[in-house]
Amino acid sequence: MPGHGAGVGNPVRLALIVGALGVVFGDIGTSPIYTLQTVFDPHDPHPVPVSTDNVFGVVSLVFWSVMIIVTVTYVLLAMRADHDGEGGIMALITLLRRSSAPRGRRVALVLAALGIFGASLFFGDSMITPAISVLSSVEGLEVVQPSLERLVVPITAVIIIGLFLVQRHGTAVVGRMFGPVMIVWFTAIGACGIAGITRHPQILKALSPTYALGFLFGHFGTAFFALAAVVLAVTGAEALYADMGHFGRRAITRAWLLLVFPACILSYFGQGALILDDPANISSPFFLLVPGWGRLPMVLLATAATVIASQAVITGAFSVTSQAAQLGYLPRLRITHTSESTIGQIYVPWINWLLMVSVLTLVFAFRSSTALAFAFGMAVTGTITITTLLFFYVARVKWRTPWWLISLGAVPLLIIDLLFVAANLTKLVHGAWLPLLIALTAFTVMTTWQRGRHIVTAERERHEGALRVFVDDLAAGKPPTLKVPGTAVFLNRGKHTAPLAMRANVEHNHVRHEHVVVLSIQTEPVPRLAEGERISVDNLGHGDDGITHVTARYGYMENPNVPAALASVDPADTEGRLDLDQASYFLSKIDLRVGDQPSMALWRKHLFIATSYITADAAEYFGLPRDRTVIMGSHIEV
Repeated sequence: MPGHGAGVGNPVRLALIVGALGVVFGDIGTSPIYTLQTVFDPHDPHPVPVSTDNVFGVVSLVFWSVMIIVTVTYVLLAMRADHDGEGGIMALITLLRRSSAPRGRRVALVLAALGIFGASLFFGDSMITPAISVLSSVEGLEVVQPSLERLVVPITAVIIIGLFLVQRHGTAVVGRMFGPVMIVWFTAIGACGIAGITRHPQILKALSPTYALGFLFGHFGTAFFALAAVVLAVTGAEALYADMGHFGRRAITRAWLLLVFPACILSYFGQGALILDDPANISSPFFLLVPGWGRLPMVLLATAATVIASQAVITGAFSVTSQAAQLGYLPRLRITHTSESTIGQIYVPWINWLLMVSVLTLVFAFRSSTALAFAFGMAVTGTITITTLLFFYVARVKWRTPWWLISLGAVPLLIIDLLFVAANLTKLVHGAWLPLLIALTAFTVMTTWQRGRHIVTAERERHEGALRVFVDDLAAGKPPTLKVPGTAVFLNRGKHTAPLAMRANVEHNHVRHEHVVVLSIQTEPVPRLAEGERISVDNLGHGDDGITHVTARYGYMENPNVPAALASVDPADTEGRLDLDQASYFLSKIDLRVGDQPSMALWRKHLFIATSYITADAAEYFGLPRDRTVIMGSHIEV
């Protein structure tokens, strides 16, 4: 894992912390803009009355929610469950697959499906975050000049369009500025929070959990509905875990504990003090906390911070899409690497434009951050609950943690998580349905693709036949074929079946190349593989006949490059016969058709075939030279 073992004074550690501030904490760091405003929103169907007791209760509830969910669940617990340094729901799913005993396989499969639903919720999050974040910052213009209210939505739309248009250029240059900007942001909101607290220092009493518990149990009806907005304070918590592979657990933990957590809490307490001073300040407590002369600069700084928050979640959507495709839950999509030095910086055009259209639709449909807030909360609570559940299962099966200790941690944390979920479900008709619909759609697409892929693979293997039998027949002269000079590389799904393109070339054209490589790409359930583990060679018992099978292994966070993989093959394994500079590459293209087999429901068959149309061009995906790539087709019914 990057950064492990570095000392506090190590400049690399400092660079990692600054980098983490720019990428990891944008979402959770901009939550103070809209959280308390949403809690006390008078237009809420279940409004929280503004009173001294309620302000103390809400601020205390926000503090302890952040403490328990972010600091305890994620920083202290979940981030210890890494998979080769990588975190996030996809890493937990992989740990489930590898750690489960055979008798627990069914439970692991159910939990893995739940994890896929959690990843699906993230797609909803990646649509809602840019909309609510940028809207909330631009709404600060209303505080500076109320007459600018009508410009909020158009300005937001322009910023969002610009944000998505620059994605294809990569964020390497802008990314170096993210960390310093966020340092200024957290310093500013912390300072404003301190200024607010000096007006009513007694607000610091809300640090005591008795105020949160008193509000929750003394005014349960009000507090329960307030939870649907309080959860906004922990939006972005999943990013701490998901981005762990880029910065390391220690860098993220230190950035959180030393700067982000204190700054956010100071802002919440300052806003609470401001509301105590004048209940009318609930209209925009975050921006009203800023002195009049600093409000326009704060709007600009908030806009920059929310763009950074949006950038982080968009990048996260690209990464989740890439990982899901590598693990077989989505078709391979065209992926562009936007940085030669940073592996994780990728651009997925199809996802980028889908997100842009979705975000703009949300902005024009909801038109305010408070209207979007309940939709946002549902996505967050669902993801947090699933992460907590998967973590404790992994803790039990992988680390053999005693049941009594599991119960001691899991029961209270899951009760808190489920309380937040229940509160957000009460907002179902007010927007909470949206992330559930998005997640259900993404989940259906991913599980349908995985199921259809298994069906097609089984049917394809039946058509292809055994590779060793096919090679044995070739060696025996059945059917008679003409050897032509050169090297042919046939891409195949595995080493047990004959590539359809190779079989068609032999059976219909009656020719084969002098040197043949059957190449299989294998995605391992690890993020990345060392180069020494990437290639394995098998001469199939006919090494002297020029036919070799090569397996190229990649981690689920890597993108395969076939020519580069073949170039790393030891010449001794192929007797130095491969001429890669002039090699021809053969791909088997499958035309999918709806069949009569009861393999899937008819609507799922149509969905699977429709999804296959967004599959990236195989030659581009595998890095093949187009002028030397031959595509041969076949059709399969599903």
